[in-house]
Amino acid sequence: MPTRQMTSFVLPVPVTAEKPSLQDNTADLDRLRHALRGRLPDARPLEIPFARIVPLCRRFRQAGFSGVALVNDLPDRWVLADFLPEWPAQLPAMALDLGTTHLEATLVDLLTGQVLFAAGCENSQIEYGADILSRIHQATSVRRQVHEVVDPSFIDPGLAVLRHSIVACINGLIAELASGSGVAASDIRALSVSGNTTMAHLLLGLDPFHICREPYIPMVNVVEPMEGRELGLILHEAAPVWIMPSIGSYFGGDLISGILASGLAATEQTRMLIDVGTNAEVVLGNRDWLIACAGAAGPALEGGVARMGMRAAPGAIDFVALDPETYVLEVRTIGGAPALGLCGSGLIDLVASLYLARIIDIRGKFRDPDQESDPGRAAFMRERLVVRDGQRAFVVVTASEAGADDEVLLEQIDLDAMIRSKAAMYAVLATLVGQVGLAFSDLTEICVAGAFGNHINPQRAITLGMLPDLDLSVYRAIGNSSLQGAEQVLLSRSARQECLDIVSKITYVELNVNQDFMIRFSGARFIPHTDPSLFPSVPVFAEEKG
Repeated sequence: MPTRQMTSFVLPVPVTAEKPSLQDNTADLDRLRHALRGRLPDARPLEIPFARIVPLCRRFRQAGFSGVALVNDLPDRWVLADFLPEWPAQLPAMALDLGTTHLEATLVDLLTGQVLFAAGCENSQIEYGADILSRIHQATSVRRQVHEVVDPSFIDPGLAVLRHSIVACINGLIAELASGSGVAASDIRALSVSGNTTMAHLLLGLDPFHICREPYIPMVNVVEPMEGRELGLILHEAAPVWIMPSIGSYFGGDLISGILASGLAATEQTRMLIDVGTNAEVVLGNRDWLIACAGAAGPALEGGVARMGMRAAPGAIDFVALDPETYVLEVRTIGGAPALGLCGSGLIDLVASLYLARIIDIRGKFRDPDQESDPGRAAFMRERLVVRDGQRAFVVVTASEAGADDEVLLEQIDLDAMIRSKAAMYAVLATLVGQVGLAFSDLTEICVAGAFGNHINPQRAITLGMLPDLDLSVYRAIGNSSLQGAEQVLLSRSARQECLDIVSKITYVELNVNQDFMIRFSGARFIPHTDPSLFPSVPVFAEEKG
């Protein structure tokens, strides 16, 4: 039987008690409580919920008063959750990245830290709104009419619908994880949830009315752990649920998870974390200080703006290369599937390649093939540039090449959205670095999270002027940091404490009223920038100078 110190969210504690006799008439629950005394790592009070008394006493007696107590490790107390006759072979717990568009989850063994199974699904709330703002409107459909709610217990019908939807979605993932790992859903002993502030409110059934209204105050940032049954989840009935804390309306628990996963708050070196989703969320700092902001740079990169845009999934074009000498176009899709659209990395590759091949100008506008002096380039442009709805568009993949009814196009409206997104991204990064009097060259590392980070080519992003022109070794893709952080808090008490500490020391910069951001945004709406000296590795063509 393992004897190492455990720090997981659910702690197995070996217990052996004297059996009852005529000389010792101690009650079963008191006997169990007494046997546990001194076996726990610290002196926090031990709580035994009323609902657990009957099953605990029966299992303790059936096991012959010897076995393993399962104790939930909460911030201010221990909670006795269950009793097993012997040391468990596994102790499954679930980590959840509660995304606006997609949910990702893993089942983790708390005894070993091993991932037993992983699954994901589309967020079913999309039916009621593709973005956060539309879901807040759905969740406050009645609330917006009455403005001030007289009855404190009032629950908006729209909020109830959204909460039911996401609970059903999570329960579906729980069932899939359980089936895939060969355990019962009711054997899953804990859950950690990492998501933005609005998604956390919708899961908990909390009124999000003020999240999108100045001064943008959520109902709660830090919520105490609760039991999964209180949320209607099909976990073990005493499974604790840890909701990652938020900083405010636009800085949620998914960013706290990212800080944990990247180790940003644990080192002396100053580093940066970039997470691109619905927004571009950025954190800068080290173990002594942290500063953060968020900007609307994400939609065009997540497939939320481009007509042919899509998430990083099979069939998404995630790589594009165009030889500026031969005009040979190379396209790859995720999984090698027929091309369906462009994900963020494919869009960045494509636009950067079109710029380097002189198909678009520094404003992100398609050039006129009739004004082109290079015959090879002019021929390629006439082959690939078409007019749709009165606007030029670039044919990335023809219908015959895609093996589909529709071609994959990049339209001028998509290019315009891309230029705005890349400008917003760079402006966010430059504003945050400037806020603390640093330069990009002062950063030891830039961590890029999520599917965006996994697929992006930093050199192409630099070409566009989206990321600063630094040595490529500075950039590190760290994957789904939201999910990684959720896994860490399941396995480590120090990680749970660290996420609470981060909340207390981080400074959030509101960009909506930041004049520096608006100035930088205007300057960044060219490829790579109105000041090309900021991007020495990116060529500026003769006719574009001056």
